[in-house]
Amino acid sequence: MASEELQKDLEEVKVLLEKATRKRVRDALTAEKSKIETEIKNKMQQKSQKKAELLDNEKPAAVVAPITTGYTVKISNYGWDQSDKFVKIYITLTGVHQVPTENVQVHFTERSFDLLVKNLNGKSYSMIVNNLLKPISVEGSSKKVKTDTVLILCRKKVENTRWDYLTQVEKECKEKEKPSYDTETDPSEGLMNVLKKIYEDGDDDMKRTINKAWVESREKQAKGDTEF
Repeated sequence: MASEELQKDLEEVKVLLEKATRKRVRDALTAEKSKIETEIKNKMQQKSQKKAELLDNEKPAAVVAPITTGYTVKISNYGWDQSDKFVKIYITLTGVHQVPTENVQVHFTERSFDLLVKNLNGKSYSMIVNNLLKPISVEGSSKKVKTDTVLILCRKKVENTRWDYLTQVEKECKEKEKPSYDTETDPSEGLMNVLKKIYEDGDDDMKRTINKAWVESREKQAKGDTEF
């Protein structure tokens, strides 16, 4: 039965209840009144429930943000300098000062450090430096985050010592590039070593030039024109 019809029945029962004088009749009308009121209440609850379900169905589906799996970028560009107590490494990362502090992590050992910056513009950034030129103090080393910059402070284990290079590998590479002079041998032998390196590294024109100069020098020596 529709809610409107039940409401009409309820109104009529109320009218009859007001006019009834006999107890038995009043009890019957009161029971009927309660029954109709219960039906009306149930109808209203069902109607409200259906309305709520319709509203839920009309709601747009929740938008789930795509999960971005960032990748790790290896840091290769940096600058460094030193003071009496610290070796300072400067890494430029735009916006790094805006990420949570715990997202910037540095781990030190006596001869290395590694930096990890998590979730910076959807990426992570990593820098690992092994074989530092000299030992550092793990406890005394730290990091600072400044505007667009991470500053790594490696505390020198031996203060007031100069670092000519940041790592042992860098030192070895630079020393290999230097001409090998031996001050304890004949100076002319040192010169020969330099010429030999130039010859080995030079192109065909350079090799022809050196060969020509060598031949001319030998010819002059044979004629006694060269002075020593």
